[in-house]
Amino acid sequence: MRKFSGIEKVAALLSLIGEDAATELFKHFDPIELARIIPMMSRIKLTPEEAEAVLKEFAEKVGTAPVMVDEEYIKTILTKAFGEEQAAKLISKIESGASAFDILRWLDSQSIATMLQREHPQTIAIVLAHLEPTQAAEVLSRFPEQLKIEVSQRIANLDQISPTILTELEDVLQSQLRSYTQSRRIGGVKTVAEILNQMDRTSEELILKNIEEKDPILADEIRKLMFTFEDLLYVDDRGIQTILKEISTDDLALALKMASEELKEKIFKNMSSRAVEILKEEMEAKGPVRVSDVEKAQMNIVRVARRLEEEGKIVVGKRGGEAIVT
Repeated sequence: MRKFSGIEKVAALLSLIGEDAATELFKHFDPIELARIIPMMSRIKLTPEEAEAVLKEFAEKVGTAPVMVDEEYIKTILTKAFGEEQAAKLISKIESGASAFDILRWLDSQSIATMLQREHPQTIAIVLAHLEPTQAAEVLSRFPEQLKIEVSQRIANLDQISPTILTELEDVLQSQLRSYTQSRRIGGVKTVAEILNQMDRTSEELILKNIEEKDPILADEIRKLMFTFEDLLYVDDRGIQTILKEISTDDLALALKMASEELKEKIFKNMSSRAVEILKEEMEAKGPVRVSDVEKAQMNIVRVARRLEEEGKIVVGKRGGEAIVT
């Protein structure tokens, strides 16, 4: 009879104990462990003897669960544990032979940070460059300040990553890299700018300041690609009106608490007199607020603006290198 590894035994057990019990157990696993267990569940096949041995070791009863796990069984378990939408994403990743980087995209930021915290900054930079900017920013925010700075600088300087280096990351990420057969262009100034756009202002300014001390040209290139709340000054009036239609009054009232007078005036002039009056009353009614709440509101609005810019619905003048005259 075959000898199973620890993870194979866990996957086998979850395949045998029934959907309800497996669903409950799923909720108690660390996300990093689940990233290894789920693909194993879809592949493992047990003989009756092997199933009996696994169940005996874990002192469980077989019940009516199948010895071989079919796709529908796994789908049912995942749906009960994580909800239909998340389950569909996980099944898709399993079926497509997801790479380690794909698996990381559905782990929470703390799990990724914990997994990477003892790795070399270059390794961390490569991993974060493969994530979505929002997720990468959340992971980066969990590192010590000096590490944040070093990793950000390394992301900005990434260019070509060889298949050999990516394969070596397999051990770090505890998964398989199947889709990297040739060098991929990742990272770069645009990537680090997008990540910094998602971070709180204090961390963003600290990282940029330290990068500037080491490489002023690089820091300047990053700043040119970043979109801040004050960059709304460079959006024409029609664009401001488009943005205002898609943001909440609550976010706007908070965001303007720390905005320049020039930006406030620009926003006000694109609203009706009655709307401005209501907005000012709400700003006053809020009284003293936490800086973090203001920054969060500003970030919400910036995300809307960036999406609209990507969709071609607004133009941010300075980002093309020249101001837009209206």
